[in-house]
Amino acid sequence: MRRREFVSLLGAAAATWPLAARAQSPATPVVGFLHSASASANAYAVAEFRRGLKEQGFIEDQNVRIEYRWAEGRYDRLPALAADLTDHHATVIVAGGGNAPAVAAKTSTSSIPIVFISGDDPVEAGLVASLNRPGGNVTGVTFFNSALVGKRLELLHELLPAATAIAFLVNPHSLQAEQETKDAQTAARALGQELHVLSATSAADIDSNFAKVHELQSQAMLMAADPFLGSRRDQVAGLAARYAIPVMGSTREYVASGCLVSYTTSIRDAYHQAAVYVARILKGEKPADLPVIQPTRFELVINAKTAKALGVTVPPTLLLRADEVIE
Repeated sequence: MRRREFVSLLGAAAATWPLAARAQSPATPVVGFLHSASASANAYAVAEFRRGLKEQGFIEDQNVRIEYRWAEGRYDRLPALAADLTDHHATVIVAGGGNAPAVAAKTSTSSIPIVFISGDDPVEAGLVASLNRPGGNVTGVTFFNSALVGKRLELLHELLPAATAIAFLVNPHSLQAEQETKDAQTAARALGQELHVLSATSAADIDSNFAKVHELQSQAMLMAADPFLGSRRDQVAGLAARYAIPVMGSTREYVASGCLVSYTTSIRDAYHQAAVYVARILKGEKPADLPVIQPTRFELVINAKTAKALGVTVPPTLLLRADEVIE
């Protein structure tokens, strides 16, 4: 073979080798991140999720890509957003902010693994067959946030023993709204309290409902465990200060924003645990073999500065039991 012909053949082969190498290299996995609320209100959760992935060896925009889809509190958008992630061939879908995103994702695909982060009951919603044996393509983290409504009312009663009427703000679009309302009404009756149920599906609704609290002669407000309402926690805290209303939040973030008290499990921990499950799935494990993670620790958080501004004296026994007191 002449030298020129050999060099020519070598050049042709060299041109095809990178293409062949690229074709044989594994594609970067895509994590679809579906949430019912907004990006700005859940930046802390996303940061914890990324940190969890990094600890497991997956770094965003290096060896994993994350596609974010936010419903901005419009739960009716979730099916289309889930379908979009499915169409973009997500390797695994993370569904946060209640059961609704996970239900939308499961409806969209029966093959792509789904990891949910939800405060609602995943068995009741039909997401998994059981907590220990999920089956199918869905598993995740549940902290049963909505089921804690009775305990929150008890703690609020301990904090404000003279309060006989409580406003309960709920988003009727939430899948758990009806059951959580029933649980709240049952708990209020047991405590001898009157519960005023108020509905909010928009920021304007939240404004108008706070204005109604004094008309109803409610002495405090309990927030339902809903991602949309949680995304408006700064607005809620501002209105609570304006109208001098003690507010029991469904997450710690309410108290960090200025509300009086909260009782829940750690949302940050839940997103961190979900990241671990996503990493395990990316490494080859199946959702059906990963039991749903349940909470082991509950947090009572009190804002002492807000209590002082409201003229609320926090019982020493409650301060001692608090996991965190924000000064």
